[in-house]
This record gives sequence, structure tokens and C-alpha cells, in this order.
Amino acid sequence: MSHQRIALGKTGEDLAVEELERRGYEIIARRWRERLGEIDIIARDCETLVFVEVKAREGHEFGDAVESVTRQKQRRLVRLAQDYATRARWVDRPCRFDVVTVHLDADRPIVTVYPNAFDA
Repeated sequence: MSHQRIALGKTGEDLAVEELERRGYEIIARRWRERLGEIDIIARDCETLVFVEVKAREGHEFGDAVESVTRQKQRRLVRLAQDYATRARWVDRPCRFDVVTVHLDADRPIVTVYPNAFDA
């Protein structure tokens, strides 16, 4: 992965965290890694544990960023979330999957939050 792409991802995550905190989410973890992969952001929204996938783009030539969260990616996130919830002893509490897109091709970034973007 190139340095430019890594920087884009970090910028996107930083902007996503700012927006989620503005909406009242409590950030629990960023870039939580496990052998199966990574969850970009884990947060709490009231009593709900929220697993957040962040997609940052500099343009629209590859379509809208939310479209890149494929079924395969969703299944991987669900497995990772189950592992996290088990380790954190959060198995009997509500959880959901949000997607945050960050488009950086405008005068200022456009951050969009899709709560409950897909089901487990």
C-alpha cells in the first residue's frame, strides 16, 4: 500500500471520528486488528456497540465509497465483530454496523454516516 493511500485512510478515519463524536458516539477503539483483519472504528452509541467501516475517496471515478463495502467485506466485518464482542464480553448487548464515507474532492471534505448500513 502506498504512503499516499495510507495517509488518505488515516485522514478519512480522523474525519470520521470527528463526525461520530459530534453525533455523540463514544470511541472505544481505532484500527482494532485481529488475524482475520481490522475494524476501522469501534464505538458506543448509547447502549449499542457500533462497528464502523470507513471509506475515504479523493474522487468519484470508482463510484461512491459506500458501494465498496461488498457482501464479502460485510461478512468479514461480522466475523471480526463477533470476535471482538466475545472478547469484550458484550455478547448479550445490541450492536450494529455503520459505514462512514469521506469524499475529499470538494472544497471541504464531505462526511456521510450510514447508521445500520447492513445486518449481521
